[in-house]
Order: sequence, then C-alpha cells, then structure tokens
Amino acid sequence: MKNILTLLLLSFTSAFVLAQAEIQKETTEQDGGPIMTFESMNVDYGTIEQHSEPLRVLKFTNTGDEPLVIKNCKGSCGCTVPIWPKEPIMPGEESEIEIRYATNRLGKINKTVRITTNEGDTPHIVKVLGDVFQAEKEQSVPSSQPSMLKGGQ
Repeated sequence: MKNILTLLLLSFTSAFVLAQAEIQKETTEQDGGPIMTFESMNVDYGTIEQHSEPLRVLKFTNTGDEPLVIKNCKGSCGCTVPIWPKEPIMPGEESEIEIRYATNRLGKINKTVRITTNEGDTPHIVKVLGDVFQAEKEQSVPSSQPSMLKGGQ
C-alpha cells in the first residue's frame, strides 16, 4: 500500500514539475512584443522610523520591441499604494512606479504589488519589504518636580 501511495505521489509531483517548466518556457520564449524588465523585484524600505518618508521608486525598462502598457497596479492592501505611468513606455525606454507605504504602521512590512501589462496574462509580483520601529521619545524632567538644582522645596 505504501509503495502505491509513494508511486502516485511521485507521479503527481513529476507531472506538476513538468507543467511548471512548460509554463516558465512559454513566458520566457516570447516572439517580440513588450518586455518589462525591473532593476529589482523587491522594494526594500529597510529598517525605518515610524512616520518616515513613505515614497519609494521601482525602476524598470521596456526591453522588448513594442510599446509597453501598464494596465493596472494594485497593492496587496490599502497601506501599499502604487502610482504608475499611464502612457505607453516605448522600446528601450526607462520608467518608474511610485510606491507609497503607510509608515505610520509599526512592525514588519511584507506586502506585494501586482502589475498587469500588455505582455500577457501573467502579472508581475513585486515584494515590498521592511521594518518600521517606533521612535524613542525624549524624556525631560518636568519643571514642577524637585531637582538637585532647585533643592527639595
């Protein structure tokens, strides 16, 4: 019984891997058209203080031979907002997508931006990463409290 289950699992896994390889082959072997090539597939905020600058820029180039049109960009939640060029990006032209993250939120940043273009049906998925920490507040001695300088009234 174990041998049959192992054989079925191995067959299923092999079929899945072959199907994925075929999908990858189809997406990399284009016969012309627009091709969106990114400088990086990650937008890394690093470790930043709460309420820091929310804007980061994602640069890309159309390395294809036809105009590239970005149909839509969507953040994985309302805290990640992309702004993209609405006009076509000509072959060889560079452009950028602005990404704003709500830096008032504390903790790890692990979001995505989904970019749909006229390249085909498969969207680009860009990761938005980082960590937002709370700034330490300066402590001062209240004037109404006794201090060594004033004496203990």
